[in-house]
Amino acid sequence: MVTVTPNNSSDSAPTGTESLSYEQARDELVQVVTELEQGGATLEQSIALWERGEALARRCEEWLIGAKQRLDAARAAVED
Repeated sequence: MVTVTPNNSSDSAPTGTESLSYEQARDELVQVVTELEQGGATLEQSIALWERGEALARRCEEWLIGAKQRLDAARAAVED
């Protein structure tokens, strides 16, 4: 099994997502979007959900960028 690590190049403040796997972040993001779409939250709750969703989306993107970099490196190694 190959382990893919995220690209941790962001300098933003900790969001509590640093230890999440791609799948964990993606699944929680789906839950956040579902809650926002249902519309029962207060404005303050909606803002907190939005902020959490943004952090989760960034985490997913970090993982995907890291995976792409590894794939690119593997392809380059095969071509050499």
